[in-house]
Amino acid sequence: MRMALASDQPARRGKIAVWWLIASEVMIFGGAVGSYILARAAGPGWTGEAAHLSAVLATINTFVLLTSSMTMAMAFAAYQTADQRGVRKFLLLTILLGLAFLGIKAYEYVSHIGEGLVPWSGAFWSFYYLLTGLHALHVVAGLIVNEIVWLAAGKGLSTGYRIEIAGLYWHFVDIVWIFLFPLLYLSY
Repeated sequence: MRMALASDQPARRGKIAVWWLIASEVMIFGGAVGSYILARAAGPGWTGEAAHLSAVLATINTFVLLTSSMTMAMAFAAYQTADQRGVRKFLLLTILLGLAFLGIKAYEYVSHIGEGLVPWSGAFWSFYYLLTGLHALHVVAGLIVNEIVWLAAGKGLSTGYRIEIAGLYWHFVDIVWIFLFPLLYLSY
């Protein structure tokens, strides 16, 4: 009994650490999103600025990110059935979908910057680049973690609780996007 508890300690500590991290991230994003909502409610002209955003690209990106969440869950399910090949395959798909999300976001940034819509173009654009840029940084962090777990799985290392912890963070990143998508892209 004592041995079983000792072997669960790293997983338990890892989960607690990730939940603390997610709680702190919720406060960061909550403050930024709350500021955006208050600023938008207080001033006119935001609708015209938001009309420059592509709801089609954002919808595609939403689909890409939600699909990556599904493949992350499938990686954990593959681990539970001792399917090491499945773990690697689904983690790789998650990584590729995350990269696709960032590629589409980069295309959007380049398009906006090409039109002269930069962070100092107005309050809407300041919030747009802040919120989406902060989210993109979290996607990059999640990709790095997923790649480390994918490499560990390739070396035959135990990845069970690491997949679960990486998945918690990845799903959090998806949930943040679910809030950003309508606030920025569908509110004009």
